[in-house]
Amino acid sequence: MRVVTKVTLLLVLAALLNGCTALRLAYDNADTYIRWRAGNYLDVHGDMADDLDQRIEAFLGWHRAKALPEYAKLSNEAAGRLGDGLSREDLVWGYDLTRVHAARSLKEAAQRIAPLLDKLSEAQVQHMEARFREDNRKFARENLRGSEKERRKRRAERVAERLEDWVGKLSEAQVKRVQEFSERAPLAAEMRDQDRKRLQGEFLAMVRAREAQKRLPEMAEHWDRGRDPAFVQANRAWRDELFALLLDIDRMLSPEQRARAQANFRRYSEDFAVLASRAAQ
Repeated sequence: MRVVTKVTLLLVLAALLNGCTALRLAYDNADTYIRWRAGNYLDVHGDMADDLDQRIEAFLGWHRAKALPEYAKLSNEAAGRLGDGLSREDLVWGYDLTRVHAARSLKEAAQRIAPLLDKLSEAQVQHMEARFREDNRKFARENLRGSEKERRKRRAERVAERLEDWVGKLSEAQVKRVQEFSERAPLAAEMRDQDRKRLQGEFLAMVRAREAQKRLPEMAEHWDRGRDPAFVQANRAWRDELFALLLDIDRMLSPEQRARAQANFRRYSEDFAVLASRAAQ
């Protein structure tokens, strides 16, 4: 499951951390990155390795032609909405569309990788299982260590850093509001850890049964099905607190901060459009 999410995550991280030039560079090298990441989970060689490369290339071709134009429209409209001042309806619009696009890409990627997964030997499945265990240990180190106070402090720092990537240096009042968000929003890392392990278990059982072609596309498209109701409730509470934070931050934005955020969205829109045009050419 982790392999098929990498394109979307790569694009988002590159955009947030490095800006438009790095976004284009990252996407232009996405096939190499995905192949490297996939190699951590899929111990394939020879014909199977060639098959994997072809499937990655086919998915990226689809993504350039179908997904990137939609990302360009989304980013451009987000810039316009931000200029007018955000409402809760704007945030719901962005959240829902992002989920729709992510689900579409995940399903497409799953359809392309599933035939290869159904050919894996038990030794190859065990290799993937071992990598999942390593991922889980890393997740615990990064998200489950420390007291509740320490974890909330780290979360506030991360959120502030991400906001500053978009709008520039935060004011003291804005930083204080981020800290309030981190104090109010539930800490659900333990529940997320358990849900990750549940999905990993279901995924491994599916691969061992050689049912990836039959089941993986729907599983990828609806990745949040089957969650513990407590986790669903915690996610909903977290999202509500996040929306409240973003609306308050929006009201606090200086003209310079708002202009910077709009410019970022417009640059990303241009980048997505340029990348999509390369596919057409």
